Amino acid sequence: MEVTATKHLKVGDLARMTGKSVRALRLYEELDLLHPVGRSTGGFRLYDDTALPRIRWIELLQEAGLSLHEIQGLLHAWQSTKFGPQAMELIRDTFRKKLDETRAAIDRFRALERELAHTLEYLETCRSCTPPRTTLEHCPQCPEDHGVKEQPALVAGFHTDPKQGIVIPLRATGEAT
Repeated sequence: MEVTATKHLKVGDLARMTGKSVRALRLYEELDLLHPVGRSTGGFRLYDDTALPRIRWIELLQEAGLSLHEIQGLLHAWQSTKFGPQAMELIRDTFRKKLDETRAAIDRFRALERELAHTLEYLETCRSCTPPRTTLEHCPQCPEDHGVKEQPALVAGFHTDPKQGIVIPLRATGEAT
């Protein structure tokens, strides 16, 4: 089917508008996620105005952590389901799982944020070290009061060297000992 190019976007134009590569758009087509409405007289794929929101939809699902194959499976399951409530249950289950994964990732990032903040507070006290306590050899046994019982794990790792027999337990802030 030949379509006039004046009403439709060529694949290259669509790629530029969406920030996607032509190859990515072809992959979406191969996976049955995106459909050109036809081809130009020169053989270029042509897309109508439904392509832009469809590509944004694919991007959103990828940002939610779904792979292209998972999106393909979800779309196929949606299309093969006869009743709306069944289809929505599948979507709900998928999104619920992604929400749980997202919340777990947020918890991990919050713990990392605390660890980094604690480590930076610790490292601020290192500014008061003056000669002769300025060599790396002195750091593991630093007499400076850093206000903590143990070095943060992000710092202690620099002082852990099995070759020299130096082993410092690496525990993140708030980990049980």
